[in-house]
Amino acid sequence: MDTLFIITILIVVFALAFDFINGFHDTANAIATAVSTKALTPRRAIILAAVMNFIGAMTFTGVAKTITKDIVDPFMLQNGSVVILAALIAAIFWNLLTWYYGIPSSSSHAIIGSIAGAAIAAAGFQALNYEGFFKILQALLISPLLAFAVGFIVYSLFKVIFKNHNLAKTNRNFRTFQILTAALQSYTHGTNDAQKAMGIITMALIANNYQETTDIQFWVQFSCALAMGLGTSIGGWKIIKTVGGKIMKIRPVNGAAADVSSALIIFTATLIHLPVSTTHVISSSILGVGSAHRVKGVKWDTAQRMLVTWVITLPVSATIAAICYYILIPFF
Repeated sequence: MDTLFIITILIVVFALAFDFINGFHDTANAIATAVSTKALTPRRAIILAAVMNFIGAMTFTGVAKTITKDIVDPFMLQNGSVVILAALIAAIFWNLLTWYYGIPSSSSHAIIGSIAGAAIAAAGFQALNYEGFFKILQALLISPLLAFAVGFIVYSLFKVIFKNHNLAKTNRNFRTFQILTAALQSYTHGTNDAQKAMGIITMALIANNYQETTDIQFWVQFSCALAMGLGTSIGGWKIIKTVGGKIMKIRPVNGAAADVSSALIIFTATLIHLPVSTTHVISSSILGVGSAHRVKGVKWDTAQRMLVTWVITLPVSATIAAICYYILIPFF
């Protein structure tokens, strides 16, 4: 076997590992509100999320094509195999580190920052596709703000619509409704997040001359969907605790409003082929709901810690990826 084939196999393995880790890292975000309100038991929530993530991942490929071509040009990428492998190692390292400390950091920021950092290490800043890269950055930055606003508006509408209803009965009904919203949110998570690994594998296939178009092959889509689904089945309890309880005390009506808001933002991004951070979107929608419910009820110190992690993820993952590239390049 030649070196090119070996490194391609390594990239596929690491990309699927990233998708698997992304599954248990970000699943917590999708089901945290439903678990915290006891709408679903943890076991049932995870099974539901795993199935819906898999179905979502098998539905779309537009975001994968954006990842393949919009950060760097895979047809012109210098030492493309090493760049992609270094990016995956860096993103996996950062995901595991933040998961260990229970911080809901963004897998999207991690992989996008890592690809950019490794590409810059390989060929300088001219390696970036600036138009596509900034389009992705805009989506990552704007989506949490939209999620906050939509969460605030949706919960404000709920308050008006149900203000004369019996509180206990309303929460009971919303607890049942949350089963649907958790499924919807898990589905939208699959439509967006699983595609990032699909795009990376396709980028490697192009860079190594195994493919000449940005089309996503079926085996790539299926294997990434399966990895995401299996990762989801593991769950991420530390992050569930942070998202489900440390931002605000979540009741069923709050959880349903947050789920609907974040699912709307994520699915819209999927339809226009833009990657967004499900972590950012879900956490921001909870903050928006909490602000509409009672500003003082939001634990802003947790939100501040999450914000710091969000801000540093891109540059830190880019730096780690650059270091990984310099370590790997002598071996390949």
